[in-house]
Amino acid sequence: MRPPQGVLPAGVPAALPVDLPSDWPHRGASRRIDVGAQRWHVQVFGAPGPRPDVVLLHGAGASAHSWRDIAPALAEAGRVIVPDLPGHGWTGRPIAAQGLSLPGMAALTGDLLRALDVHRPVLVGHSAGAAVAARMALDGRAEAALVIGLNGAWLPPAGQGRWFYEPLARVLALNPLVPHMVAWSARRRAPVERLVASTGSRLDGHGIELYARLVQRSGHVAAVMAMMAAWDLRPLLRDLPRLRAPLHLLVADGDLTVPPQASAAARRCLPQAGWQTLRGLGHLAHEEAPGVVLESLRALLGDLAPRLDSA
Repeated sequence: MRPPQGVLPAGVPAALPVDLPSDWPHRGASRRIDVGAQRWHVQVFGAPGPRPDVVLLHGAGASAHSWRDIAPALAEAGRVIVPDLPGHGWTGRPIAAQGLSLPGMAALTGDLLRALDVHRPVLVGHSAGAAVAARMALDGRAEAALVIGLNGAWLPPAGQGRWFYEPLARVLALNPLVPHMVAWSARRRAPVERLVASTGSRLDGHGIELYARLVQRSGHVAAVMAMMAAWDLRPLLRDLPRLRAPLHLLVADGDLTVPPQASAAARRCLPQAGWQTLRGLGHLAHEEAPGVVLESLRALLGDLAPRLDSA
């Protein structure tokens, strides 16, 4: 099925990223959008309608491609916006280093949504994307109607590992050779297969190939490393009780990257948050079983409609 053509506000150009591969998933929905000094790659599906716009935010190291089986289906009932986050995929790296911190990424993404004339969206974030969604809502960057976290990264690395991980990430981010070495190693399929397997998810050959091609981009790898070095999730967990938008947590019980305990910590901060366990799935649940995740998202959007009508 051909994905629905996305509708942009008047005055927003429809250029493509210069080097976007001709066979990249849903290339026809891709747009290059400049907001201030930040250059974005965004995929837009469908047209604005009575349902709020849905914004799908990928996790660290991924890109808009991770929502390839979900975004077009959700667009049958409204507009769906899927950006590559700053520095990821074909979105440019922010000029200021602060742009790769969590508040910085939330601010830049909020600027993008304003440029696209998005009001009261449903923010759906996977892993680190969930943290960006919540930070946007907390900081007034988006007046979200609903925040949905899929295997959300709500906690820093646990225990003593944090004191090793954070300095190591900073050192790696400062070494200009490391991203090129990682990109070179990704030309061999086995390291990428092992990386995906370590998340607890099983992807088909096409899914593995897309990640391999993404990781071969040294600029993407360098930005991901700089992001890991810059992020601090502790303020997010501290501020989460102030979240005014409803929060719903989709949690895969086989996630080996962000274990369910992270979502449990978020729910302790917001006891009213919804919770659904995705059984037998790993960190990349939306890619290994898109139908399961799509069904959950459609149900949540359906439940939201009556509340918005009565507001």
